[in-house]
Amino acid sequence: MLFSRKLLPWPCPRQSQAQALLCRPFSAFYPTNPDDDDPPFTRIPKTPPRASAPAPPPPKPKDQPAKISPDEPAHSDLPFDFRYSYSETDPTWRPIGFREPTRFSPFGPGRLDRPWDGVVAAAVRAEGNREDVCGGPSRRDEVLGEALSEAEVAELVERYRHSDCSRQINLGKDGVTHNMLDDIHNHWRRAEAVRIKCLGVATLDMDNICFHLEDKTGGRIIYRSINILILYRGRNYDPKQRPVIPLMLWKPLAPIYPKVVQNVAEGLTFEETKEMRNKGLHSPPLMKLSKLEYF
Repeated sequence: MLFSRKLLPWPCPRQSQAQALLCRPFSAFYPTNPDDDDPPFTRIPKTPPRASAPAPPPPKPKDQPAKISPDEPAHSDLPFDFRYSYSETDPTWRPIGFREPTRFSPFGPGRLDRPWDGVVAAAVRAEGNREDVCGGPSRRDEVLGEALSEAEVAELVERYRHSDCSRQINLGKDGVTHNMLDDIHNHWRRAEAVRIKCLGVATLDMDNICFHLEDKTGGRIIYRSINILILYRGRNYDPKQRPVIPLMLWKPLAPIYPKVVQNVAEGLTFEETKEMRNKGLHSPPLMKLSKLEYF
């Protein structure tokens, strides 16, 4: 009897894991369900309607230009006349002309209650009444207080005489100027003394420099060495009661003074004066004056 032959199943080759992954349907990797979270392929939602722009703020009023002159002019109780330089000018000499109109005050228009005549801003005081800068000798002595002892002077000198001192003011060819007084009082707010280094032609008359520094500031010079000065403010100095010193906004042009050396010397003829002048020009100099040096 014949039996039908039955084919045996052919064994399939075993697939690797990589081949199995490749054979998986595409939907297995990228599901079609729109609810699935798939950030790289999610649809960009429509932008919501923008809110209405806020109303623009009301326009600001135009800024008023800065006032050149204050509401009230400054008043100072200092009894001396204000001038650009106190040590390099002689009050007894009057100019014969000006290089700029005298109505232009270097303190600014309407900033000082003293009139400017082209050279000085005269103080309002009774004729012949010469008061001290601090209100009289008694007031000056009250501010200075008791005299310093030698140990106290030595301590202040050692503190302020060195070149690396931060409390230093340079005094140049213009000498003791008006704005320098304000600088000195600014240093006195935080220091007992200030170091002043004198340079230039002003050092030819150091006595004049020392006199004007003490007279105009009310301090006292406790150290002097060649061109270095130390100005002490006083024991009872109060920065809150310092005098009002209006500042000069620019340097006024020097007025025109009469010639110190006339073309013809008195008692000589023009030819004799010219001959003597030529002799002086050709003679060797006794001393040369350099800029910003002490002598």
